[in-house]
Amino acid sequence: MEFAHTACLGGGVIGASWAALFLASGRSVAVFDPASEVEKHVRDYVEMAWPTLTELGLTDNGAPDAISFHDSAVKAVAGAAFVQENVPERLPIKHATFAEIEPVLDPQAIVASSASGLMLSQMQGGWKDPARFVLGHPFNPPHLIPLVEILGNDLTDPAAVDGAERFYEAVGKVTIRVNKEKNGHVANRLQAAIWREAISLVVEGVASVEDVDKAVWAGPGLRWAAMGPTMLFNLGAGVGGLQAFCDHFTDTFNSWWDDLGQVRLDEDVSRTLTEGVRDEARGQSPAELSAKRDALILAMQKATAGLR
Repeated sequence: MEFAHTACLGGGVIGASWAALFLASGRSVAVFDPASEVEKHVRDYVEMAWPTLTELGLTDNGAPDAISFHDSAVKAVAGAAFVQENVPERLPIKHATFAEIEPVLDPQAIVASSASGLMLSQMQGGWKDPARFVLGHPFNPPHLIPLVEILGNDLTDPAAVDGAERFYEAVGKVTIRVNKEKNGHVANRLQAAIWREAISLVVEGVASVEDVDKAVWAGPGLRWAAMGPTMLFNLGAGVGGLQAFCDHFTDTFNSWWDDLGQVRLDEDVSRTLTEGVRDEARGQSPAELSAKRDALILAMQKATAGLR
């Protein structure tokens, strides 16, 4: 097995979810996190995630006990072929972590960062040689949401990017290549764009928070879970394809884009959204809503398995 031994630096929600996925694939995982209760937290998370991973068919070769915990990042990465870094998104912490582990890494090891808010070029400042360092940004939780965004740049060994892609696909992920650095990468920018318009519709009084959310999950969200927006519009025009769609709807979409909202998150907007989502929850706790969310995502994943 390629990349048979892995390491996770950071054992919070993201790190624990990655660890569960790596274990499910039959790989061993070494974990470091300075938090005092990290071992209990990660083991509990793996136990919680395992039935979901099993339902997705990802645990056939896995062993949930093939995990070890270490009191330093140096010890955790020793002998690891693939390292997933999930430490807090503060550049000094990232740089200090990379400087600490670089001298002891296997020369062919790949280190991937889960960072969502930092640029690869910013993080490379913590390395003497960043050739084997890539961005490997997941969507939360990584064991359940397939997407991972992979990025290298001119300082990255192309073989490290290729290797990261092979690794992620081997553990069940769906990968995309990010060809150019952009704040927020790809998927978070798409999220930000639709949320900005969702907030604008609420602030302008067009619809409630609940109804805007409903418009997404009961409308285009269902189609987006099947295919991306550009392919869907290509199909929507029939035999003429995307060119016919663009010819027909150019003025319509340009007028919509000209009218899209420009909002900022401030105290008043945050209060409006918080009150709206509280009404939408109807007394359900965050744990209850999270369980419902995960059950729905699992059902969709199982229903579409093998259709792509």
